[in-house]
Amino acid sequence: MTWTSCPDPVIGDRASTDAIETLIVPRAVDLGEMVVRRALPSTKRQMVGPFIFFDQMGPAEFLTDQGIDVRPHPHINLATLTYLFEGEILHRDSLGTEIAIQPGAVNWMRAGRGIVHSERTSETRKRTGQRLFGIQSWMALPTTIEEADPAFMHHGAAALPVIDVEGVQARLIAGSAFGETSPLAVASPTLYADVRLAAGRRLPIDPSYEERAIYTISGEIEIAGDAFAPGQLLVLRPGDPITVHARSDARFMLFGGEPMEGPRYIWWNFVSSRLERIELAKEEWANGRFDTVPGDEREFIPLPASLNAPQRATGGVERI
Repeated sequence: MTWTSCPDPVIGDRASTDAIETLIVPRAVDLGEMVVRRALPSTKRQMVGPFIFFDQMGPAEFLTDQGIDVRPHPHINLATLTYLFEGEILHRDSLGTEIAIQPGAVNWMRAGRGIVHSERTSETRKRTGQRLFGIQSWMALPTTIEEADPAFMHHGAAALPVIDVEGVQARLIAGSAFGETSPLAVASPTLYADVRLAAGRRLPIDPSYEERAIYTISGEIEIAGDAFAPGQLLVLRPGDPITVHARSDARFMLFGGEPMEGPRYIWWNFVSSRLERIELAKEEWANGRFDTVPGDEREFIPLPASLNAPQRATGGVERI
């Protein structure tokens, strides 16, 4: 396979502005089949609202007969949301769901007490090759529903509200913003939008949610006089209205929400408010007590043998 370049962004002399509470440069993580840019968790910031994990996948170019093959693996006490700009991923899970994730659509999987899923390139896509580019995020669940039954929700791109006015376009993935509300039923107050601005256009962002962040995808934006290139996570100061100005055609993800009611532990693919719950999940996966994925039962990712102990998502946490 070949990969398009994804260089580290160059940061200017000032690391932040009055409007920016924290600036994070994602680190490159090699997952074997794909190199991703991981913005959350970070040593600077572990969560933004319910978002505890935020990866940029690609842009990557798969040649014919190639693709991603993420074997079945487990999750607990979190929800995943995969959002693509380009390409397609075949999702299967232990609920029996089998669906192609496509650009602009929402695929929200609540792990709850436990779910297993795989993410692969379909045989059809392998025959033709494809570019793959998108964001994968995890959201912590409120403690009251961490052990809820697992669930999967899909909303096609056409079902999501799109605001398109004079060079400003925003697809609302979750929550309410810009006078619209997404149909996605999330577990706690959550904001998530895919925003495009034409060069020279401005977009005011209200402090409607306590915690907000911008992840820059393409082009150059300006906030309070400072410019930001692609591949940067900007955590906005709580309570402050800001305006994003596009110096060139630009695209970014706006996300956040209300903070969780307490800290979270994170280890491998497990997130929980309780350390003992992660230890139990490790034992369950090692002993084959999770459900299997219909149509994808032959393979699975074994429990890692050499990871650090689970860490609280309040300082220096890292998913490996």
